[in-house]
Amino acid sequence: MNPNFALGSRNSSNDAGLFLPKKGSTVDNATLSLFSSKNSRPRSPRFSRPNAKVGMNPKLCIVRNNVPKVVVGMSGGVDSSVAAALLKEGGYDVAGVTLRLWHAGDDRGRPGGCCSMDDIADARRVCHHLGIRHYVLDFGSRFEETVVADFVREYLRGHTPNPCIVCNQFIKFGLLMEKAQAMGFDLMATGHYARIEKRGETSVLAKAKDALKDQSYVLYRLTSGQLERLIFPLGEYTKAEVRDIARRLALPAAEKPESQEICFVPDDYASFLRAYLPDFDRKVRPGAIVDVNGAIVGKHKGLAFYTIGQRKGLGLSSPEPLYVIALDPAKNEVVVGGKEKVYSSKMPVETLSWAEGKTPELPLKCMVKIRRMHKEASALISPAGAGVLVEFDKPQMAITAGQSAVFYENNHVLGGGIISDKHTGKA
Repeated sequence: MNPNFALGSRNSSNDAGLFLPKKGSTVDNATLSLFSSKNSRPRSPRFSRPNAKVGMNPKLCIVRNNVPKVVVGMSGGVDSSVAAALLKEGGYDVAGVTLRLWHAGDDRGRPGGCCSMDDIADARRVCHHLGIRHYVLDFGSRFEETVVADFVREYLRGHTPNPCIVCNQFIKFGLLMEKAQAMGFDLMATGHYARIEKRGETSVLAKAKDALKDQSYVLYRLTSGQLERLIFPLGEYTKAEVRDIARRLALPAAEKPESQEICFVPDDYASFLRAYLPDFDRKVRPGAIVDVNGAIVGKHKGLAFYTIGQRKGLGLSSPEPLYVIALDPAKNEVVVGGKEKVYSSKMPVETLSWAEGKTPELPLKCMVKIRRMHKEASALISPAGAGVLVEFDKPQMAITAGQSAVFYENNHVLGGGIISDKHTGKA
């Protein structure tokens, strides 16, 4: 075993005996030579294989020679590339898989995108560099039917959806996990920044070490059963550390830029909707912009062009800045008001997903995040019909229907759901 790699903490995502680079260590020349692009074919290194003595989950020790087969979802970027490299150094039987998804227009070279033809080629180069197998699975039709269709439908309802959450639930950790198991893999890994920890006998999702890169918000719908078969190797690392590992291992993706948030939208979402929907002009119609009293103060281009909290691009003249505070599909109206009107103290949340598979005892006091880059806020969660009512200690800005609300207790994800467009209490 490379002396610059150490067994991960049993309380981290490394419960399966993953060996990771020690902080501040350097990878020796012998290790680097294993992955050198100068070799026509990468040589296979000899590793100390993980087993029950080094923290392997006993449920997984039934596999041949106690060496779990793990498939890594690879986008061709630096994060998934390093995840694969760390797993191989840890002694796992590793393979990479890249998804061929659906994209609007030409998907060969889309700067900032992911899962394009160029990204597939990048992932293949990384796998060759590491000496591991690489598979490509075409999920394009299912992606369009599931993720793209939901994205379009929600915008037409006046909501602002998060397609990454839908993709994670149904494609990456739904369809792909099923396919991986059918292909004979014991575990799946990705380059997401998150951790998996134990609460009693249950595996739960936890925040990553790197607070700025933490992706637990977009992964909140993972079940404990799925988490049992997942590894997030990057949960204990910062982005800077991951880049450093990629450079030291001379990975082809070491300097590749970050991918954009919505992989299938080449420009802005409104332009995408116009190009995607043949009857866009019938479904997205101009209408009135009204103030909180219902007086018409302007004209909008169509509800799909606006979102809660928006200030720019309204084309209004007013003594004070005006913000979008509501979208009314029934009347085809955009409602605007002063900044104080953008704040709400309550919100209904539906389509719930709980970390332990059942609703916790309510009411419950916890921290709540209403979008990925939002700072968590203290709130009380109470039962309300088919969902819950979230009441914040302090009003929050731009609570938006269609986005997800994720509930946290310390670093652990308790669950979450979709913010409804029902009445919310204003500040």
